[in-house]
Amino acid sequence: MIPIRASRLRRPLVALLCASLFLGACGATEAPIRRDDGATAARWPAPAVPATEAATPARRIEPAMPNFEAPSAKHCARPIQTSETPGTGRIAQHRPVVGAVAKPALRSAPAMEALASRTAPMADASARLASPSTMEAPPPPAPAPIAVAPRPANEPVTAGMVDDNADFGEYLAFRQRTRVAHRERDVGERYLLQVRDAQGNVVPDAEVAVQAANGAAMWARTDAGGRAWLHPRAFDAEPSAVYEVTVRKNGRQASSFLRRGQKNAVDVVLERPGARPARAQLDLVFLIDATGSMGDEIARLRSTLRDIAGQVARLPSRPDTCFGLVAYRDIHDEFVVRRHDFTNDLDAFQGVLDALQAAGGGDYPEAMNEALHETVQRMNWRGDDTTRLVMLLADAPPHLDYPGPQYDDSMVAALGKGIKVLSVGASGLDRQGEYIQRQIAQYTGGRFVFLTYRNAADPASGPGTQTVHDVGNYSVQTLDKLVVRLVSEELGKLPGAQASRGG
Repeated sequence: MIPIRASRLRRPLVALLCASLFLGACGATEAPIRRDDGATAARWPAPAVPATEAATPARRIEPAMPNFEAPSAKHCARPIQTSETPGTGRIAQHRPVVGAVAKPALRSAPAMEALASRTAPMADASARLASPSTMEAPPPPAPAPIAVAPRPANEPVTAGMVDDNADFGEYLAFRQRTRVAHRERDVGERYLLQVRDAQGNVVPDAEVAVQAANGAAMWARTDAGGRAWLHPRAFDAEPSAVYEVTVRKNGRQASSFLRRGQKNAVDVVLERPGARPARAQLDLVFLIDATGSMGDEIARLRSTLRDIAGQVARLPSRPDTCFGLVAYRDIHDEFVVRRHDFTNDLDAFQGVLDALQAAGGGDYPEAMNEALHETVQRMNWRGDDTTRLVMLLADAPPHLDYPGPQYDDSMVAALGKGIKVLSVGASGLDRQGEYIQRQIAQYTGGRFVFLTYRNAADPASGPGTQTVHDVGNYSVQTLDKLVVRLVSEELGKLPGAQASRGG
């Protein structure tokens, strides 16, 4: 029996050594850097950057693999730079209703399932699309919205929130019981990565590369708490047993191994990762569905922006905040995506938000794929030591039947660039839209936020605690306070934040 036990003990060690040697060979894409002890660190397995992307005359962005090029902007002290991907210019049926809230009636859960099951198949037959077994033709254009009594201007918008990474078992159960068309990324197996320095302080915004011996790889950046969730099945189709996890920041690099099935977190110590900035940096993008049914939500954001910005500015970390706005409609509208790049000029940013009008739409899904792609890939996100957040506000899912960028590739790239998405489900969001918004939020480490009402099925019933979404154990706040709370919680994870609060 003794030789057998010894053999069993040696096998994992041999596997680790072999994987280490092999990974070192296949990941040699950059010159090696030096560790603090003078030894040569493993070479960084840098991803290939795709060719320059360009909008086509056909209004859509060409398909591209996820671009993991690191954020690199130095500042946002500039006038707002606006760019637009035009549509065909035909405004469809969903037009804003003056003096009224233009909202489609909320559907029952069975009706939501039926609508989602009619989503058109992907144009690319090889795309990863998990869908019901029977796919019908796309639904006909939605009827013009029925005007309902306008809300009082000072009436609050209430919202709840769930953290699908904190209650991961319930999130997996939600995925299991929700059968809608979506782009599949298997997150059923996950591992926590925690990066600290030699003194035990968390290391935020460190670059992470995870690579298998077969070449499958993923990239991430640690959040404000020095953490990242790793999902091997989302990027590796083979049952690789061992992955090398490499972390770097400010010229320092360290590695560890992830063994499939391990129960503990992957802990990496990064020696002397560099001095922290004296002031927290926050890049905040509002990514908004600007079709006709979103007038109420846009108006509320417009009226509360200054209050949100003021509360964020007064947080203990006193963040240096850059604001960006990306609005989207659909391909038959005046524009598909309109992007306003980062600025620290709040007056100018308020101006572009005031100018945003809800119009267009037509069918139920909208151009979320294109808009999320532009948000992740084309905004000038600041580089090291920045907290990057996107507030995605939408009441419809993306078009899965359009060619071009897809939301799952964008959420994978967002994790690689250190961008968290806070997905906000507006009234009228069906079960498919909820599924996709929760996918994006969970994978990027964000949260799913949803509007609540006195009567869940009636958005005109006023603020309340009810929702049609498949969620539980949530508290309710006004939407603006909830946004500030989520920003505060994220910035509160930064090293020294506790001391700042105490002071």
